[in-house]
Amino acid sequence: MKAIQVSIRQIGNSKGIVIPKPLLLQLGLNGATEAEMTVEGETLVLRKPAKPLRAGWAEASKRIAQSGDDALVMGEFANAGDEELAW
Repeated sequence: MKAIQVSIRQIGNSKGIVIPKPLLLQLGLNGATEAEMTVEGETLVLRKPAKPLRAGWAEASKRIAQSGDDALVMGEFANAGDEELAW
C-alpha cells in the first residue's frame, strides 16, 4: 500500500491522528481498542499488541484461590492510629 498523508490534530493537551479504515483492516486492528506503538529510528510503528494486557490474570487468580495458595504473606497488620478510624 502506498503512503497516506494524515493530519495531526489537537486533542486536549496532546496530538492525535485519524487512522484510515483500510490501514486498520490491513493491520487487523479494525474494531480494536488497543494497539502497540513504538518509535523505530525516525518511524512511528503501530501494530497489534503481542498479547492483551493482563491476559490470563483472571484465570490464574482463580487457580491460586482454588488451590488455597492465596493466604496473606505478611499476615494482618495495622498502621499507627488505625484504631481511631471509624469504618
